[in-house]
Amino acid sequence: MHPLQSLIARHQQGITCGVTSICSAHPLVIEAALRHARCHDLPFVLFEATCNQVNQDGGYTGMTPADFVRFVHGIARKVGFDPARILLGGDHLGPNPWTALPAEVAMTKAETMIAGYARAGFSKLHLDCSMACADDPAPLPEAIIVQRAVRLCRAAEAAYPQAGGPAPVYVIGTEVPVPGGATEAIDGLAVTTPDAALATIQAHRAAFLAAGLEAAWMRVIASVVQPGVEFDHHNVIAYAPANAQALSAAIARQPGMVFEAHSTDYQTRTALQALVRDHFAILKVGPGLTFALREALWALDAIEREWIADTQRAHLRATTLTRLHAEPKYWQRYYHAQGEQLHIDLQYSLSDRIRYYWPDTAIERARLQLFDTLRSNPPPLALIGQYLPHALLALREGRISNTPDALVMAHIDTVLDDYLHACQ
Repeated sequence: MHPLQSLIARHQQGITCGVTSICSAHPLVIEAALRHARCHDLPFVLFEATCNQVNQDGGYTGMTPADFVRFVHGIARKVGFDPARILLGGDHLGPNPWTALPAEVAMTKAETMIAGYARAGFSKLHLDCSMACADDPAPLPEAIIVQRAVRLCRAAEAAYPQAGGPAPVYVIGTEVPVPGGATEAIDGLAVTTPDAALATIQAHRAAFLAAGLEAAWMRVIASVVQPGVEFDHHNVIAYAPANAQALSAAIARQPGMVFEAHSTDYQTRTALQALVRDHFAILKVGPGLTFALREALWALDAIEREWIADTQRAHLRATTLTRLHAEPKYWQRYYHAQGEQLHIDLQYSLSDRIRYYWPDTAIERARLQLFDTLRSNPPPLALIGQYLPHALLALREGRISNTPDALVMAHIDTVLDDYLHACQ
């Protein structure tokens, strides 16, 4: 049995347990998550790559699925974490990167992509065909979404034996939030109705069985719905358990299945606990972790300004903002303000579009210089406490060393701790 199926079986036996799905390709986030899992002796850690991050064309990370596996496993070996305890998932696998193309062209590319994920050893696959392509009707009928999901499942089933690992588990769902958070201010948010959630599951079940995919259907572990959580650039809609009780009860009657909650970033620890209790047992988090990474990097930049002579400073923050303005392609669709408000959005938007820029050559060079300088000139405890108080606590307790890498990862740990608390 797949580890996620075992976890869901325990959950359905009444044990309040869940799993954090870490959706990030940043090496420091991945290293922090692996060290965190090792520290807490977790049986496994789940990383997911999205269709836009990683695909056969390289995505915005420049990595194919096989590249991503090597990338994550390389970090695991560096920190002494057994790669066999790493589960890999593919998020929003479908035509989303190619929606400007005709549907048949986009779906052919999506089939190639999901086959590549399955061959590379990704064993949790989210079948997401909810986005309309260039020649599709809008809104896209659920029947079309379901039939396209069947196409992708068939491609994955044909490819996964080449990986030599376990058969993949699947996630379905048609009420799928936009990857990375809402693109505009949220005016209102409707919780998925129980009838709609159950109808989606039944439509997929019927289509899988009609296509001869009975064995694959037995490995469908979750459906994506809207439990009433989301974030936009500056606001978070908090989980309200009372609004989702009927929906929660609906999935409890589906053997072997839970709900998968997307956009759980920035929810409180209490809200995350309530989500897991209410059978939203797979918690996706991505921008919330890279937002914490950015907070820590800006804190180190501030420490540098107070601690290091100007001639030796890396000026990471200034370099990053310069590159954001010079190459606006990753944020200009989302941020429409000007002047000071744009200055705020570029750095502090909860959608964290800045995360796309960390691999930039000039930014990475400045980060490495900042880390080298602070490694050679460790800042005093008072400065660490001023800008990174959570990391200072870890340092004072002897859990980390006074190095920039450790300080950043200790700050990221504050987010991971909330998810661990909810899932255990």
